[in-house]
Order: sequence, then C-alpha cells, then structure tokens
Amino acid sequence: MEEFEVKRGFTKELATRIPIELRRCFGCEPEPVGDGYAIAYGAIRRLIASPGSAGKTLLLAIESDTGIDDDAVILETIRRRNAFLEAVTGFNAKERVKRAKKKAEG
Repeated sequence: MEEFEVKRGFTKELATRIPIELRRCFGCEPEPVGDGYAIAYGAIRRLIASPGSAGKTLLLAIESDTGIDDDAVILETIRRRNAFLEAVTGFNAKERVKRAKKKAEG
C-alpha cells in the first residue's frame, strides 16, 4: 500500500474524482470496494485507490500481474498509472519522488 500526498485544492473533491480519473486514464469502469475503487488493466491484476487520512492523501494498493512479458503492455500500464496519479494528486512523477524522499528523511 502506497500513500501519496494530494496537492492543496485537489483534496476538496478527492473521493468523487478518483472514479472519474480511473475511467479517464485506464478506460475501464471502476468497481466500488469499501471507501475506494478497484480496476484491472494491463500489467495490473488489481489496483485499489481510496482517499486516505482526512482526504489529504491517496491510498493506492497495486497487485501486479508478473506473467506479462510484453514490454509495450508494461510501459503503457506505467504511463497510465502515472497519468492517474498526476490527475488525482496534482503532483507529477518528479514531484512525487521528491516528496517521498523528503518524507523518508524526516
């Protein structure tokens, strides 16, 4: 389970934006699971996205399909995951890495 910070201004409608962005980024209908939503796409056997603590973080649980050998499928899955994370959190991949490093240090 990964936890991502959400940019100020993106937290207000986080719970309603998650299923919308899952549809837009992955092109499949998300299934409600608890307080979040689940999908399966490409090299992801199951992805569950839900709002975290007080709606200020995004919780993401991903179960990978290790049987996929097609590099194109794997790269497309990563690209779509990053697009989803950027749309929901407001931070691009570089900013997410920087924040994760800062959190790990302190």
